[in-house]
Amino acid sequence: MDLDSISQEIKSCTKCPLHKGRIQAVPGEGAVSTEILFIGEGPGESEDKEGRPFVGQAGQFLDEMLESINLKREDVYITNVVKCRPPHNRDPLEEEVRVCTSRYLFDQIKNIKPKLIVTLGRHSMQVFFPHFKSVSTSHGKAYKKADQVYLVLYHPAAALYQNSLKETMKDDFKKIPQILEEINQISN
Repeated sequence: MDLDSISQEIKSCTKCPLHKGRIQAVPGEGAVSTEILFIGEGPGESEDKEGRPFVGQAGQFLDEMLESINLKREDVYITNVVKCRPPHNRDPLEEEVRVCTSRYLFDQIKNIKPKLIVTLGRHSMQVFFPHFKSVSTSHGKAYKKADQVYLVLYHPAAALYQNSLKETMKDDFKKIPQILEEINQISN
């Protein structure tokens, strides 16, 4: 299934209870052939209204960090673990994560074939590294698993709630070009 087909299926999905409270599902957006895939946790209120990922304050900070490494949204692909907003911005439930990842997220990854997957937040990190308990002990490091390279980062919203994380996030983000360069040197 290609990305357009996946997006259409996400928009009409009723496979978990999250669809009942959504305004719009948020499949993801960006460059189909990109080296970098960003995966957040789930849509918030702004994303639910617009049907696009990371359009609220956290998205503005993500855009700012992308610009700091000379990238724009259009250069990368951005999606979330769950594609519908959890009620009251609660954490996604295990079953909701399982349905969205097995049905959609892993198919998106297969289509995009990114060289680097950047996890944004704990829920995204734990999809790939369930034994990691905290972003605070894993952030800013690249991990390789089954020929895929991952970079664990805090969710941009964390910096909005805890201003002291802003510089940490910016520093971690600046590692992305270096990690990509290393991946490209190894694969050439």
